[in-house]
Amino acid sequence: MSEPMRCGHVAIVGRTNAGKSSLVNRLVGEKVAIVSHAPQTTRTCVIGACNRPGAQVVLVDTPGFHAPQHELNRRMVEEATQVLSGVDALVVVIDAAGDPGRGDDWVLARVRESGTPFVVALNKIDILKRKTELLPMMERYHETGAHAIVPVSAMSGDGVEPLLSEVVKLLPEAPAVYPTDIRTDQSERFFLAELIREKVLLATREEIPHATFVVVDDVEEKPRQEGPPVLVVEARLLVEKENQKAILIGKGGSMLRRIGTAARHDIETQLGVRCHLALVVGVHPRWREDSELLDSLLVPTRSTDAILGSLRMGEDE
Repeated sequence: MSEPMRCGHVAIVGRTNAGKSSLVNRLVGEKVAIVSHAPQTTRTCVIGACNRPGAQVVLVDTPGFHAPQHELNRRMVEEATQVLSGVDALVVVIDAAGDPGRGDDWVLARVRESGTPFVVALNKIDILKRKTELLPMMERYHETGAHAIVPVSAMSGDGVEPLLSEVVKLLPEAPAVYPTDIRTDQSERFFLAELIREKVLLATREEIPHATFVVVDDVEEKPRQEGPPVLVVEARLLVEKENQKAILIGKGGSMLRRIGTAARHDIETQLGVRCHLALVVGVHPRWREDSELLDSLLVPTRSTDAILGSLRMGEDE
């Protein structure tokens, strides 16, 4: 007799730069969340469906916990906090190669308060300087009440399947909510905007990554005389200051071309289409503090209740 099907919602939580999005992409088997070395890369919950024989794990990638300095950051932390008690299980991702601190303890305290069963993933073991540090680290986190502590590397894939096996044990017996060929519920515009923003994060530094928001204004598939149609994407890179705009454009437009070339290549690779990408840079002072603007910019990202509710109903709002 075969094992019953298990399906549930699992939030991936932790501090910024712990490797949450990389772990989600590894588990899903394709890119559904952007990644970079810049902290606070993930700004809203992103859904990824992970399918294995006898199980579907609906992963919820969340913004990293951090001290908010703007209205945008406050919303990010609030969304991550709301998810803690709205899912079937949690994976707390901890940077095993970094120095454990009060930030990790704070996250674990919030996780325990939620009452949701959780697994601790000690990530980045591929760059851990001394492997002998793993055992005492695992012993320390066993005291938190975690269902399991699993060393993993989201980059190499080491330990990821054992981690998934422990997570599945925490899920209820239930049918899959997604068809197996669906990996995410993101809208096309949101996904395109995130791919472009990722290239900004990779190409710039200091305040630029945090001060930039990407708005996709138009997406249209246009036929060509020869060959398959081309996807025409028009997008704006929104920043807060004129000097930030100048940096994004670069001398003679060099930086904007660099970002555009990298983004176009990624779009074509991810979607399997020819793409024409038109980018412009605009300025909106203090947009990270503008609640009304944030409401309109974050339209593709539904509330946590709406995300989880639609998934449980098996439908996209």
